[in-house]
This record gives sequence, C-alpha cells and structure tokens, in this order.
Amino acid sequence: MNKHWIIGAIVGGLIVFIWQFLSWALVNIHQSNQRYTPNQEAILSCLQANITEDGSYYMPNVPPGTSSEDSQKAMEASFGKPWALVSYHKSNDASMGMNMLRGYTADVVAVFLLCWLFSFIPSIDIKKAITVCLIVGLTGYLTTEYSTSIWFKSNSIPDLIDAIIPWTLCGVWLGYWFNPNRR
Repeated sequence: MNKHWIIGAIVGGLIVFIWQFLSWALVNIHQSNQRYTPNQEAILSCLQANITEDGSYYMPNVPPGTSSEDSQKAMEASFGKPWALVSYHKSNDASMGMNMLRGYTADVVAVFLLCWLFSFIPSIDIKKAITVCLIVGLTGYLTTEYSTSIWFKSNSIPDLIDAIIPWTLCGVWLGYWFNPNRR
C-alpha cells in the first residue's frame, strides 16, 4: 500500500459517490423503483398496525420452521394472488450525514480494492483501467441487482446505468492516475 493507491482511492471514491448522488437525487433514474400511490397513508397505517419490527418482509410467506410440504402447499396456494416485498421501518430517520459518510467510505474502499488489483496489471493505461472497472461494476450488478430483479421482478436498468457510468468515469481517472507514462 502506498500514497498513490490512497489518493487514487479517495478521488475515485469521490467520483463514484458523486455519480450515486446524481443518480438518486438530481437525475433520479431510480424513480421507477420508488413509485407513488395515493393510498400510501392507508397502507402505512395498515403496516404500522400489523408489523412490530423493522425489517424486510416477503408476503405471502410461512413462519420459520414450517415443513417443506406445508411450504410447498402455501406456495401453490399463493399462485395467481398478489404478493409484496416490504421494507418496513417504524420511524423515518431523515438524517443523511451518517448514511452519506458510510456510502462514501464504501466507495473509497471499493476503489482502493481496484487500486490493489491494478498492482497486478503491468502498464496500466486508460483503456485497461476502464475495462477492469467496467468488469468490476458489471460483475457487481449481475450478481446482486440483476439477480434480485429476476426473482422479485423489479426494474434493474437504473442499477445497470449505475454499474456503467461511475465505473467508466472511475476507470478514466485511475487510468490517468496509474499510467506510468504520466509521471
């Protein structure tokens, strides 16, 4: 580990973090995954009356410990009926400071790991850096957001955009920063 990696990670993490802010706040490409319903107050009241713990809930579901046979019967009985995946919290904590710090820290760590990976690649240039960054971004997308969208039928296109744009920009930065001909 050296100062070069640290600077690369701090700046690269900032590039990714700024894109995430733009993607979720200003451009709001994730709007399709945060839809509005005019019935939200009634739904929230119903959830509050029936859910006692923060968490993610898949409905319909069976209680823990249900036999495989009973689980299969419940699944078959649910075919053709509504289902929901609910992320429930008893209180809306709108303070963003700690969440933003954690997000930026995660981005810096991710880019730091890329810097470490680059140490195994001779003669990094912008083309190689962009390729490696895109591979990392797309691998993350395919194994998390896309896989989730397959099972839970959600729109993962915004996440695909988030896998391509910031990691391409990060690749441009790291390709410049690690290019031996630059120094």
